[in-house]
Amino acid sequence: MYRDHTKVIHIGNKVIGGGNPIMIQSMTNTKTEDVGATIAQIKRLEQAGCDIIRCTVPNLEAAEAIAQIKKEITIPLVADIHFDYKMAIAAMENGADKIRINPGNIGGREKVAKVVQVAKERGIPIRVGVNSGSLERGLVEKYHGVTAEGIVESALDKVHMIEELDYDNMVISIKSSDVMMCVKAHELLADKTQYPLHVGITESGTVTSGNIKSAVGLGIILSQGIGDTIRVSLTGDPVEEIKSARLILRTLGLRKGGIEVVSCPTCGRTNIDLIGLANQVENMVQGYDLDIKVAVMGCAVNGPGEAKEADIGIAGGIGEGLLMKKGEIVKKVPEGELLNTLKYELDNWK
Repeated sequence: MYRDHTKVIHIGNKVIGGGNPIMIQSMTNTKTEDVGATIAQIKRLEQAGCDIIRCTVPNLEAAEAIAQIKKEITIPLVADIHFDYKMAIAAMENGADKIRINPGNIGGREKVAKVVQVAKERGIPIRVGVNSGSLERGLVEKYHGVTAEGIVESALDKVHMIEELDYDNMVISIKSSDVMMCVKAHELLADKTQYPLHVGITESGTVTSGNIKSAVGLGIILSQGIGDTIRVSLTGDPVEEIKSARLILRTLGLRKGGIEVVSCPTCGRTNIDLIGLANQVENMVQGYDLDIKVAVMGCAVNGPGEAKEADIGIAGGIGEGLLMKKGEIVKKVPEGELLNTLKYELDNWK
């Protein structure tokens, strides 16, 4: 598998590459210079299971805020730089654990060299990021459009530039909003480099469409053993990105821990608000560090049989419901007590 052979990179107190567990990332959507709001959001993300957080650094005030933010969080912080190489340097001087740059848009080799020098002095990894939307004109012309091959060539050109500056503490990120182009690009790149890969579908969309595109793209890529750290990019609350990333990894068997909720589709036999109940259960279980499966079933007819593979489950009836363990009925409870009954069992799980 590709991941077993990638270079090991240290990002603050986390490690990626070399077959280590895949790290989940997200990005704050606060103004980084608003220290209080940024810290509060990062803490919510930490609680949800975020391993590495990225913050935008568009100005010096944001770069200087990193020093204050770092004092209040426990996960590594990546500074996202777009055009000003000075912001990359300032971010590192203020304690950023990693920087994200596109060497092609920060002003040429001389300025890249200045960034690399500071990174080298401080042992800070560089994430070399290339998006399909920023592909150089020459590569677009060479490949007759934006292609996976062009994205890979662009990324490797940037990597080689930094290698020529005698630095190899890098992570590569190549992203596209075109899912299958993104998949192909990662397959091509994995054969050409040993640097860890940061995987994601960029500009994937809202929570609904973005989750579907990300699950398909990341599922295909990760199932091939490609990818060392991921971000599910969604237009919405960043906490939703963490929930989705955890579920994708768990579904692929790449991460354990956390409760998995399974629920049946509604049908004419359903006599309870199954949709509402399933959503309540899904929200409730976020706070438990249990590696179990919970079933939420709509009726007592098929519920016990369909929930046999779950560790614990509840099924609705007419005014009452069932509590089940391993598909066996444990007891009946009033419908209004189903959620609290499940919570009690989880609170006292052994």
